[in-house]
Amino acid sequence: MTDVNVASFEAFLQAWTVRQNKYLEDLRSAQQHCHELQDADLRVLISMVLSHYQQYFEEKSRIAQHNVLLVFSPPWFSSLERTFLWIAGFKPGTGVQLVNTALDDLTEEQNMRLRQLKQETKSEERVLNDKLAKIHESVAAPPLVEMGRHHGRLCLNELGIAEENEVPSSLKASLEALVANADELRINTVLKIVEILRPAQTVKLLVAVAELLHKIRMWGLENDKQRSIG
Repeated sequence: MTDVNVASFEAFLQAWTVRQNKYLEDLRSAQQHCHELQDADLRVLISMVLSHYQQYFEEKSRIAQHNVLLVFSPPWFSSLERTFLWIAGFKPGTGVQLVNTALDDLTEEQNMRLRQLKQETKSEERVLNDKLAKIHESVAAPPLVEMGRHHGRLCLNELGIAEENEVPSSLKASLEALVANADELRINTVLKIVEILRPAQTVKLLVAVAELLHKIRMWGLENDKQRSIG
């Protein structure tokens, strides 16, 4: 079942990435012609891109229900990509940080709302980190508990868990719920960011996000290739 799930997600990810590249072209074009486009036109494109990301979360959720261990250490990602994982995905607060990096035309009101969102997101991240730490505590030594609390990672090898059928049903249910909660926070944080930004700003941010994801993936794949050769 694990091999089937991996093959299934890899096939999905390959097709999803092709569509992602097409959307990136559309976003770049919209960014270049923002002054010619109406906000309504930009919102249509933004909605399509966000729906595209939603498809990723839905497929990942399906895989997690079959084998939750896969999403904590996904074999379809490069070693570099896996270092960025926080509870099986990107850390929600990263989105707020990217806004400040990608945009230089934020109003004072937008900055204030983003600061508030950053604090709210950090608070919710701490709640999820504590839940992960409790999961560690039920099966692991204290040092691993601290690692889970601070980094949002589940160290399966150190826990002696290598196969899905080795996971107790209660632990599996806890992990699945944790991933679902983390994904919900990720999605809600992005939607709140979009509410704060103007459509043209959102387009610029989505371009920066897509380009960053592409660069990290390319760097990661190349790094893994060099390691295998060496």
